[in-house]
Amino acid sequence: MSNPYETQRLVDEYLLFHYGQDHEILPWENGPVSALNFPVRTVTALLPPSHAHAARALDIGCATGRSAFELSRTCAEVQAIDFSLAFIKAAQTIQSAGALSYQISLEAHLTQPLTAELPPGVHPERVTFQQGDAMNLPASLCSFDIVHAANLICRLTEPLRFLQRLPALIKPGGHLLLTTPCTWLADYTPPGRWPAASTLDWLKETLLPDFTLAQQKDLPFLIREHARKFQWSVALGTVWQRR
Repeated sequence: MSNPYETQRLVDEYLLFHYGQDHEILPWENGPVSALNFPVRTVTALLPPSHAHAARALDIGCATGRSAFELSRTCAEVQAIDFSLAFIKAAQTIQSAGALSYQISLEAHLTQPLTAELPPGVHPERVTFQQGDAMNLPASLCSFDIVHAANLICRLTEPLRFLQRLPALIKPGGHLLLTTPCTWLADYTPPGRWPAASTLDWLKETLLPDFTLAQQKDLPFLIREHARKFQWSVALGTVWQRR
């Protein structure tokens, strides 16, 4: 199966998801406004106050980069990795040029041009974007104060392999900011590698030997497909402190 995250349609959809203004994403007054700004809230709602000025952060599955830029507000160094080269190139363009033009779907063949802009107050010079595989991270990658992984694990063919790598990535006292909509699909993860029970129970079984569960929070999010069709989901948000 070809990787849909390399297509221009998905790049545009995620640029809107990450950088779109509220009215651009949701043009309906009675829509679920609490689900907007998810790539920002995965940082602001989960980052512990004790790490408000962390030294090093790692954003795994960074997509088009908004959460990595948000981490740069308080972190001196942010490494951001995504498997999609198209996503990484889009994030790098926004980082270097300050903006990137894209198209959103209205309906049928109708589209609307928009521009993704670097958010004010972030520090793009602190961020390094690179293509990489969350299941095959280099051994040299380690000693982070913060690891951020938003809606990643249920898109991996071997999610357990990624989770088992986390203790070596995070220094003692550091934190893992993890979200997932618990949407397990055979297109991405073979059913034999799905959690046997709930995703939260599986995460506890896997992570608790090395981490303490510090926070659990539901985080709704909204992805626009076109002007009249949206994906409204609720991600399970958890914060884990490395022992």
